[in-house]
Amino acid sequence: MFGAFTEAQEQLRELVRDYLRDKSPESAVRSLMATDEGYDPAVWTQMAREIGLQGLAIPEAYGGQGAGWTELGIVLEEMGRALLCAPFFSTVVLAATTLLESGDEEAKRQYLPAIADGSLIATVALTEEAGRWDADGVTLPATHTPEGWTLSGAKHFVLDGATAQLIIVPARTAGGISLFAVDATSPGVARTPSITLDETRKLAVVEFDGTPARLIGAEGGGWDVLRRVLDFAAVALAAEQAGGAQAALDMSVSYLKTRVQFGQLIGAFQALKHMAADVLIEVESARSAAYYALNAAAEDNDELPAAAALAKAYCSEAFVTAAHQNIQFHGGMGFTWEVPAHLYFKRARSSELFLGDPFAHREALAQRIGI
Repeated sequence: MFGAFTEAQEQLRELVRDYLRDKSPESAVRSLMATDEGYDPAVWTQMAREIGLQGLAIPEAYGGQGAGWTELGIVLEEMGRALLCAPFFSTVVLAATTLLESGDEEAKRQYLPAIADGSLIATVALTEEAGRWDADGVTLPATHTPEGWTLSGAKHFVLDGATAQLIIVPARTAGGISLFAVDATSPGVARTPSITLDETRKLAVVEFDGTPARLIGAEGGGWDVLRRVLDFAAVALAAEQAGGAQAALDMSVSYLKTRVQFGQLIGAFQALKHMAADVLIEVESARSAAYYALNAAAEDNDELPAAAALAKAYCSEAFVTAAHQNIQFHGGMGFTWEVPAHLYFKRARSSELFLGDPFAHREALAQRIGI
């Protein structure tokens, strides 16, 4: 069961929080989300080489620091709080975890050190036009030729798909769903940025036309890998959502303590006190769910699938609630572009759907606990 964080883990939290306070203030978020790339390359490199965030949970044998999911969850919680604009989730959570789970030693040695040192941005292109996050949603075919494997088709809603240098693509082969590594500069690759509600998280459509690809792991073994990756990713996203929900609550409380109406602080109004208390309960419960799931991920125990589904479902809704109420607390000005409340609301809504919505995860939870 989850206990208190260690002193070293709390120091990591303070380090990351201070760093993001400097590198990801509201002004930086607004500036970067308006760019095509969606991140600051200098900050990305500094994160990897001076602080070691990209390699935090990568084993030392592959150039990382060998920490675990608890430490990575702390980092993601702080990134969610700061709305960091960077390809961290796609590269570290999705791609690096897929490589580690693949069992392909050659692929791990080829790609993981570059991810750890910040020289490689990577992603996993799972979803297709239907937007499904399950095995039935993977229909893109892979063809084996005398020269090797090729891919033809399209992937949609690919996180950081327009900037990633390595794209890991699940595709159908005669053996079933298999994983392939694609160099984004390869022939036949076309990438189109998507117009999204949440501009802090870049998505793209990635098309392949006879594109050469490298098989990762065993042919037909891709979904067994992805099933575990999606559980780990759900836990990671829950931690990020818990951080975002806390930031929205903090913003609300700050406003309630400073806004004067009818000659008194609005935080003194009974109705608003009750609303704030309800949000506090949601945020604290979300954090508990995220930490419980992080513990299951760190131990890689049998509780992970259920804990991941529970955390993703609960944290998704808690973040939406906290972000929505933050707008309400701010009144008419809460709907304006100048107030950052909308940035958190948009991230909350996009994260709610990313990796599957709460309904899908509640259904998965029911199946996993035998209901």
